[in-house]
Amino acid sequence: MASKTPALAPRAPLPSTSGANKAFNDKGKPMEVRLSNLVAAKAISDAVRTSLGPRGMDKMIQTSKGEVIVTNDGATILQSIQALHPASKMLVDLSAAQDVEAGDGTTSVVVLAGSLLGAAEKMLQKGIHPTIIAESFLRASAKAVEFLTEISTPIDLNDRTTLIRAASTSLNSKIVSQYSSTLAPIAVSAVTRLVTPSSSNVDLRDIRIVKKVGGTIEDTELIDGVVLNQNVVVAAGGPTRIEKAKIGLIQFQLSAPKPDMDNTVVINDYRQMDKVIKEGRTYLLNICKKIKKSGCNVLLIQKSILRDAVDDTSLTFLKRLNILVVKDVERDEIDFLTKSLGCKPVADIEAFAEDKLGYADLVEETNNDGTKVVKITGVKNRGRTVSILAMSSNQLVLDECERSIHDALCVVRCLVKKRALIGGGGAPEIHVSRRLSQYAQALTGMEAYCFQAYADALEVIPTTLAENAGLNPIAIVTELRNRHALGERNAGINVRKGQISNILEEDVVQPLLVSTSAVELSTETVTLLLKIDDYVQAR
Repeated sequence: MASKTPALAPRAPLPSTSGANKAFNDKGKPMEVRLSNLVAAKAISDAVRTSLGPRGMDKMIQTSKGEVIVTNDGATILQSIQALHPASKMLVDLSAAQDVEAGDGTTSVVVLAGSLLGAAEKMLQKGIHPTIIAESFLRASAKAVEFLTEISTPIDLNDRTTLIRAASTSLNSKIVSQYSSTLAPIAVSAVTRLVTPSSSNVDLRDIRIVKKVGGTIEDTELIDGVVLNQNVVVAAGGPTRIEKAKIGLIQFQLSAPKPDMDNTVVINDYRQMDKVIKEGRTYLLNICKKIKKSGCNVLLIQKSILRDAVDDTSLTFLKRLNILVVKDVERDEIDFLTKSLGCKPVADIEAFAEDKLGYADLVEETNNDGTKVVKITGVKNRGRTVSILAMSSNQLVLDECERSIHDALCVVRCLVKKRALIGGGGAPEIHVSRRLSQYAQALTGMEAYCFQAYADALEVIPTTLAENAGLNPIAIVTELRNRHALGERNAGINVRKGQISNILEEDVVQPLLVSTSAVELSTETVTLLLKIDDYVQAR
């Protein structure tokens, strides 16, 4: 008995072919270019996705010079990646832009961009025009920022406990997370010292982190004064401690002058040789006497590339005059030191006078666990600057400690810029995703599809947090949605306990600026990539 073949089901009709909802049939090459861009950018996003959150993995990077970096900071990882595709480079730039704007959330912003690109790819395959997708995504990001602001909690900069909670959350995803109780208060104190009641930003260049190998991370401290990267020159037996210091900063050399061009002088007579040496000593002695005459007893000497900044003869004279010497001060440190110490850099000995000096109660070189550190304390007329002395047992951990302190400083700076906090642990993303889905139901046409796709894409953050913590992402995100639907706006993923809990009670908080900046910047990058339809190499 011949069986009757079932009739084929009619194909689902394409979206209406009239007006704005007309199906978009792309010509061959532009579609290929778009897909190539999306694939390249998503590859970068996938590379850093595993390092998101407190249970994220670390990356070991070997630089071209053979140095090794171990980090899970998104911006550092992406700076080290050799991205060849132009679209990949855009995601590297996106991470750098987030680093400048907020300082934290550099991994989140790239993961979010990758998820939005995945959503955009599906919309393109459905026949929606890239311009419609791009415009809808931009409108959705504006709505997302609005919803994030609604659930934020305003803060007062005098509330030190709240600031420490925010800084600790940033440090909890770092390699040095177990030392967050030490580093978070340091970061908060450093930024609050620079803040004035009217200030809306803090220049992090006024906070200097000096790294010294030796001791442990617990020895890291905020210095009430200035710490120098260099050590005191003790080759000639000069002093290492000066009280009531008068500090001079010179940009000329304390060594015998040399001609501009390479040349050789042949001296046959030993009396002539004695004369040359004597002239050199007299020249240096006169300079040292002028320095002493001004009252200076601590001398900082800028690094010189043309000739030695200071030689043994001048060091001997300075020792006899009881002047403490620190040499090889870098050119880019000059601005910070002049602002901190209240002294002025002097380029010529004739201009060296008492009014160019800075004043401090004590300059001394201390020895901590075999590490020599020069501290200047009790500075008079001190500028608004802060020095942090970061210490660790080896260079790898020390570099990561510096990056972690920088991120914590940026978090506190974000709270100065925009004084509001929101929860972490994927709570704000799920909340915004739900609100956008509800908003999308009130829209019509292609825009409703795009808003829904944008809302779904935001769930990548909680999903990734759960994945990296070894939890079941489907079960966790489903329960998270359910708890938010029941009205628990602050329900988030507690990766330590492996369950959903009220994230504010767990002290997992982050600045509002980190989340809003991540949403805005990632959306802008995605819309830019969507609008590219050709790739031309310039000659």
